[in-house]
Amino acid sequence: MRYQIKYKVWLEKDGEIIMGLGREKLLKEIQKQGSISKAAKELGISYKKAWSFLKAMEKRLGTKLVLTKRGGEKGGGAVLTEEAQKLLKEFEKLVRRFEGVKRRAESNGK
Repeated sequence: MRYQIKYKVWLEKDGEIIMGLGREKLLKEIQKQGSISKAAKELGISYKKAWSFLKAMEKRLGTKLVLTKRGGEKGGGAVLTEEAQKLLKEFEKLVRRFEGVKRRAESNGK
């Protein structure tokens, strides 16, 4: 029997989402773009939605994930904190583990 396994991975604290694939993409895009607004635009979400995701994550974790600098003549920007970078690495490691389990289970089902 051939089949494909599907799954979703996310981290919760007290029943509320801290990190999932969408929030992972947001953090990665902020890291790449150096800007929350550019990251939001690239992902096709509003700045307000991106900001609300970040604030919710920070509140649930009790730590800053993004440091921002207001715009102006030289422009603003955003950088990930060390905590955000650690969170990304741990989440990526978790997703890779799930992918490994998925591949092994699918190959056993062939």
